[in-house]
Amino acid sequence: MSKTASRSSIKRLLNAVQHSACPCHGCRSGGVHNPMQAIQQMRKYATPVDAKPPQKEYAFEVAAANLRFGEGVTREVGMDLKNMKATKVAVFTDPNIKNLPAMKMAVAALEAEQDLPFEIYDRVVAEPTEASWRDAIAWSRQHDCSHFLAVGGGSVMDTAKAANLFTVYKDADLFDFINAPVGKGRPIEQKLRPLIAVPTTAGTGSETTGTAILDITSLNFKTGIANRALKPTLGIVDTINTRSCSRELHISSGLDVLFHSLESYTAIPYTERMPRPANPILRPAYQGSNPVADVFSIWALKTTVEMLPRVAKDQTDHEAMRQMLLASSFAGIGFGNAGVHLCHGISYPISGLNKTGPKWKHPGYNVDHPIIPHGVTVALTGPAVFQFTAPSAPSRHREALAIFKHTTPSDPSIASIPDAAIGQHLYEAIAQFLDGINVPRGLKAVGYTSADIPRLVEGTLPQRRVLDLAPGVGNVAGEDGREHLTHIIENSMSY
Repeated sequence: MSKTASRSSIKRLLNAVQHSACPCHGCRSGGVHNPMQAIQQMRKYATPVDAKPPQKEYAFEVAAANLRFGEGVTREVGMDLKNMKATKVAVFTDPNIKNLPAMKMAVAALEAEQDLPFEIYDRVVAEPTEASWRDAIAWSRQHDCSHFLAVGGGSVMDTAKAANLFTVYKDADLFDFINAPVGKGRPIEQKLRPLIAVPTTAGTGSETTGTAILDITSLNFKTGIANRALKPTLGIVDTINTRSCSRELHISSGLDVLFHSLESYTAIPYTERMPRPANPILRPAYQGSNPVADVFSIWALKTTVEMLPRVAKDQTDHEAMRQMLLASSFAGIGFGNAGVHLCHGISYPISGLNKTGPKWKHPGYNVDHPIIPHGVTVALTGPAVFQFTAPSAPSRHREALAIFKHTTPSDPSIASIPDAAIGQHLYEAIAQFLDGINVPRGLKAVGYTSADIPRLVEGTLPQRRVLDLAPGVGNVAGEDGREHLTHIIENSMSY
């Protein structure tokens, strides 16, 4: 690689700055609202122009929430908040969860403590948007609580993280902290308020991560905020809480676990990520695969491949559900430190464009708007993605293939496969697994056509936070990214 930035690299950077979403409240016209102000903000954290050329990373950090795992541990959250010296608690949930056992246990636990006032925000929407986050943030700023409690799936936990952040940063706008180049990607330098997260689905792992995702409806794709400061103080992983999920929700959530673990295990090594940060506060949450994340990711992958089909077959298999909930948290620790890549990057426009394009309503989801559940949007490109990435690290992809085949990499049937053929074998193994739990067979099955491919590519390209971690021939986030993404999405239309 050249030691100096190429002319095309500089042009791409300028283009990203000039076309980032405007960070002010009212304007979404696309240009930088105040170029000089943006430049001054970047200078605060930028490397001086006469500094050394960008270097590869040499370190990784490990961050995860404290976790408590067990049946019925939701009943302890009142004592936890009392122990944390809470003076007023903001409780986040959604209209469905508020009537289910998890929320009833949490409220009872709060009420059992003397002098522990709390306020409930129950308007969280599935697949949060700019509008829904702004509503939650306004509510949170008004109530100004000392502590936060989130009871729900990833949408609830992510919304609570955002509300916490913008209650501390009272004058900040949503786009100040959203990942660049969509937002400013501003570092979080102030300490946030304690947050306890109680997941009710076995999927996002949000109880362990500093990541919060939302749908930027004005741009037709998802993005988010990723920073260790968002990480919950405590995750209450209660095995009772997923028993009320529908079969479809179990499957979609489980698919998220599957690809969290598979993507984080196959992300570029942390030593290949560039540039090395000039200041530790700039080291991203998503760092690339590393020895600690690998342990959690591979365990979660093995467990999901074994247990998710059991849950899909029998919703009374509480042991399989218990293992899936643990796998969700393990995968969260894995990808929360290593990151995800192509399946998630492409999933964001698949979800966003569905609202105006195919308008697919997934079976089993009782909503009044189009929805492709997040786990399904991630899975739709899974076979094609790992066929593409396999040449970058054949040994890791061979391990993954062995897991799907319920054997070991040393099994003669796996060990004898040439490196060049691993991708095709893994494509077929993932496709067979997805077919076994009735996942739609590619993008065409949810209403997309070949005419949609260019828009899906354009919606993926801004997802630099995850594309920069993608392995493969060439650089998916670079000059040839559009060609690679087009090829992957074409191969994901059906399987």
